[in-house]
Amino acid sequence: MYLLTREASPQFTKPITVRVIRERTDLITYHGWTWIEVYQLDARGEAVEQRELYVRPDGMRPAQAPSAEPRTPARRNAGTSR
Repeated sequence: MYLLTREASPQFTKPITVRVIRERTDLITYHGWTWIEVYQLDARGEAVEQRELYVRPDGMRPAQAPSAEPRTPARRNAGTSR
């Protein structure tokens, strides 16, 4: 997981978190830049969109995995008496 900010590309005025699928080595780019295929992640770390981005790899920062939120167990037999 990576955090993409303006260090990675001017397009990220609002930072996004992504999971990289692969680097597109078949595309020719300027020195220091590359194309990557990613899943954009929401605040819970769930993929919300697949994207292809033009970035500077040296500007990509590792992101912290979201902390797991405790789940409330489902109530069984709610409202029934024995």
